[in-house]
Amino acid sequence: PSLQSGWGWFANPTPIRQHFTSLEGSHPVRYALTRFVRFVFVFVIVTFVVLVATRIGSIDPVRDLAGGQVSDEVIARVEADYPYLNKPLVVQYVYWLKDMLTGDWGYSYAQNQSVIEMFQQRGPATFFLGFWAIFIGLLAAVPIGVYSAYKRDSPLDRTLSVGSFAAISLPPVVIGVGALWLTTRIEFFPAVANYVAPWDSPVEHFQNFFLPSMMLAIGLAAVWSRLLRADMILTLQSDFINLARAKGVSPNRVLWVHALRSSVLSLITSVALQMGALVSGAVVAEQFFNLGGIGTRLVTAVQQNDILTIQAITAVVVAIVVFVNLMVDLLYAVVDPRIRQARKLG
Repeated sequence: PSLQSGWGWFANPTPIRQHFTSLEGSHPVRYALTRFVRFVFVFVIVTFVVLVATRIGSIDPVRDLAGGQVSDEVIARVEADYPYLNKPLVVQYVYWLKDMLTGDWGYSYAQNQSVIEMFQQRGPATFFLGFWAIFIGLLAAVPIGVYSAYKRDSPLDRTLSVGSFAAISLPPVVIGVGALWLTTRIEFFPAVANYVAPWDSPVEHFQNFFLPSMMLAIGLAAVWSRLLRADMILTLQSDFINLARAKGVSPNRVLWVHALRSSVLSLITSVALQMGALVSGAVVAEQFFNLGGIGTRLVTAVQQNDILTIQAITAVVVAIVVFVNLMVDLLYAVVDPRIRQARKLG
């Protein structure tokens, strides 16, 4: 009975709608408030630390924001726009946070551009770079991990294991050099990438984003395939898998539905944790292919000590990472019925 009420669920998956219905009986208000408080706490701590870091060694934050050696008129303009820059750090943070929440993300005097305009221009390139890196990584990692576990210790498994370890050992810089070399042999891929929206020209979008995305996707696929393989090996030895086989469930359904669904928790967690790391990876990929995105702008902002731009980019990254982790937390209960039952009992 315990198998049928627990793991037997995988033979008849519960829709997401029913999952959220089940949360209604497990204190949904308390659950939502707890997650929201965690979000606020992490956001405040990280963004405040970044604000403090941008002020370390800074003699005059006003002049730094103005772009260093500038005219007195620009200095006076910065002081008028941001009179709180010479106040205590806590006061600066409160003013900055109020501005962020009201839609005033700051102005880059070094680039003569508002931060929101910068996000509108550069954000889509970084978004699609990260999206395709995750998509390609999962597209490769899932079949590799599944078949490696299914063919455990076989020549195929050993070959895939060696390949994944080799991919993990390759830093993105080395992959980027190989990708640039590939552009000299295959004219289809440009050495200098430009942002082209997929709805404007799918072919040109593919041309410009495939190689930069592959720089990040190869390492992600290698790590994720190893995680999935380890979990799949344990799952395939579980009682509910033997029960499904004894009931005559087809091998493909056992492998790709029952076993895979109960083995993806570590994979989901790793995908969520990689959201923040993708920003650093995007810096490398954007630099190699001259793809003007948020990562490149962050490097420039650090070099120019463009403090409001640094704080705004950090705030957006933190908000995305925390939000994705919240969604993953909800997804756990959809994937694994035991988590949903534990919350229901709580």
